Amino acid sequence: MRRSTPWIFPLIALAVAVAPASAKPRDEAGLDARISADEMVGWMKRLAAEPSHVSSPASRGNAEWVRDQFQSWGWDARIETFQVLYPTPLSVSLERLTPTPFRATLTEAPVPGDGSSSKTKDQLPAYVAFQGDGDVTAPLVYVNFGMPEDYRALERMGVSVKGKIVIARYGVGWRGLKPKLAQDHGAIGCIIYSDPQQDGYGTDDVYPKGGGRPAQSFQRGSVADMPIYPGDPLTPGVGATENAKRLTRETAETVLKIPVLPISYGDARHFLEALEGSVVPAAFVGGLPITYHLGGTDAVKVHLAVKSEWSLKTIYDVVAVLKGSEQPDQWVLRGNHRDGWVFGAADPISGHVSLMAEAKAIGAQARAGQRPKRTLVYLSWDAEEPMLLGSTEWAETHADELKAKAVIYLNSDGNERGQFGAEGSHAFEHYVNQVIADVQDPETGVPVAQRLRASMQVRGAEPGAGERAAAQAKLAADPAHDLPIGALGSGSDYSAFIAHLGIPSINFSFGGEGNSGGVYHSAYDTWEHHLAFDDPGLAYSAALAKVGARLVTRIADADLPVQVYGNLAETVAGYRDEIKKLTASRRDAQQVQSRLLASGAYRLADDPTRPRADPTALSPVPDISFAPLDSAVTHLQKSAAAYDQALAARGPGLSKATRSQLFELQRRLEMTLARDPGLPGRPWYRNMLYAPGRFTGYGAKTLPGIREAIEEERWVDANRYMKLTAQTLEAYASGLDEAVRLIQGA
Repeated sequence: MRRSTPWIFPLIALAVAVAPASAKPRDEAGLDARISADEMVGWMKRLAAEPSHVSSPASRGNAEWVRDQFQSWGWDARIETFQVLYPTPLSVSLERLTPTPFRATLTEAPVPGDGSSSKTKDQLPAYVAFQGDGDVTAPLVYVNFGMPEDYRALERMGVSVKGKIVIARYGVGWRGLKPKLAQDHGAIGCIIYSDPQQDGYGTDDVYPKGGGRPAQSFQRGSVADMPIYPGDPLTPGVGATENAKRLTRETAETVLKIPVLPISYGDARHFLEALEGSVVPAAFVGGLPITYHLGGTDAVKVHLAVKSEWSLKTIYDVVAVLKGSEQPDQWVLRGNHRDGWVFGAADPISGHVSLMAEAKAIGAQARAGQRPKRTLVYLSWDAEEPMLLGSTEWAETHADELKAKAVIYLNSDGNERGQFGAEGSHAFEHYVNQVIADVQDPETGVPVAQRLRASMQVRGAEPGAGERAAAQAKLAADPAHDLPIGALGSGSDYSAFIAHLGIPSINFSFGGEGNSGGVYHSAYDTWEHHLAFDDPGLAYSAALAKVGARLVTRIADADLPVQVYGNLAETVAGYRDEIKKLTASRRDAQQVQSRLLASGAYRLADDPTRPRADPTALSPVPDISFAPLDSAVTHLQKSAAAYDQALAARGPGLSKATRSQLFELQRRLEMTLARDPGLPGRPWYRNMLYAPGRFTGYGAKTLPGIREAIEEERWVDANRYMKLTAQTLEAYASGLDEAVRLIQGA
């Protein structure tokens, strides 16, 4: 589901002098030797041979084939099924009624030289899952990217979308926010199109000459209100098993109420070039060779109709287990989804074949006598694309067992040529750095970490580099500092583990130099496109497998916990500082705006020949006490330093029994970050440190209970979650104190 982008890291990292001891390393060169890019190419062609969306004929067949592969490699593999709500399109229609008739195509034609794209029989048409069925006719309004700032700009220009159909371009924010915000602003329908400025001829030659999106291509996807909860809309918080208690579709919060369709930029041009009304501001201009207007007048009326078949569909998760030799009740979890919107070669098969290569190599070592100490659970997810259905339902079903046994969840998704990137639980930041220092970049032959450091330094030295890039470059130039990982929001299968259960998670991939974004969620995401433009020969899928195999086996074989908590503590302190700056800037902005409104400055500054309105007044920012959070962060910093020092000094000398006790203590510690009552208005999200933003979709909000309350002017929640978040961090720090006592007492 996640679209590959160049990796941008936060600025916080810590000089690390701690290297937790581990068991005698396994033969990692032997693992690498068993990973075959050529074999992965064959697997990709097999898995991406037919459309594999939920309820497609290939869905079950691929699951059974993957299960059989795992079994042949010595894993105990099975299929677990769930029954989830999944709408399939019965009919879709979009037409311009005035000034002259035009009907949108809503299908993707085969591309010469791409045999897969000619397999149109089981392809979904232009469609997004969990929109609201409807048949509506209304004037059309162009809303740019359809994000909150765009609606604020429309308000200033005197444009309302109430009772209208909006057209928004993909980009900037998550797809599902565009119709959700349109619905919240009173629109009765939403069209989303792929503008060539984002992933068409504005970025590259279009397919098949280059990797860019051709004029007839569109982006399918889900528009469910995932920031409330992912997974089956009818069974929030519980697994969608056969006898689960279910909501009705009408009462499911995450299903939208208005009809929505995605279209191509070839079709979108016919709608946009007919619009009248004001010419758009510069920030609204896309890449089509037209003058962009806002519309909203009767000059362009649009008819939009979507009808779906809403029933429960069976999904198929493959669960493969390699039982640990010493700690079978501690689980290292590794997952990648298998389903695509059509063929899904880049998203997700490019990552799934890496998972398979890891499993085959690890299985071969186990048969040769080197079984991991802890149990490995490899997971091939179904139904990720609609709304993380397969992983969420499995995690909710097995929640109690996961809390008792899970050590970490390691996730990948789509993968392509480029730089390594990782996001996740910051206690594992140093661990990730250790791994990428030991894997070679396929194209340069240097360690992945070395190439990443070089790239960050070059970006910071380029003319016009911003403050952030310069700070990153300075950090990367110092080899004593770990390269930081990002925070996890949502958009892939780690969500239920870290956001709901509190199980630490890492999402990792290569990307930024391929061009899978040009065919993202389209019928042209084929193995032909991927091997030509995204990752020729799957060299980077092989590199991903080498990283994944090390991440999995080093934790599975470790004698001591691999976490380094100084990194986490400094990262949390940075998040605290950001929120303080946010509060101050909001207060300043409100005071400035209040003066401008009182003086009539907006009216005087606006063009008097254009429709206009004053901005909605910001509410005054009350006093917010950061004292509880400051105290908790200080406690966390002291406890983290004490733990890291104690482990470095005494860890190697601990008895086997004490090491085992310490590992289990630290395994449980990570889950203290998830607590009830969860986040305001969305209790499914329980992690007080990381969550997807309510208005960012995939993008992470850190210390989300506090940060979003301030951003959204919910001052009671801001003070309440200041205390709840502080209590969470205090509990975490106390867990570190307990671990220090265990180490020193031993």
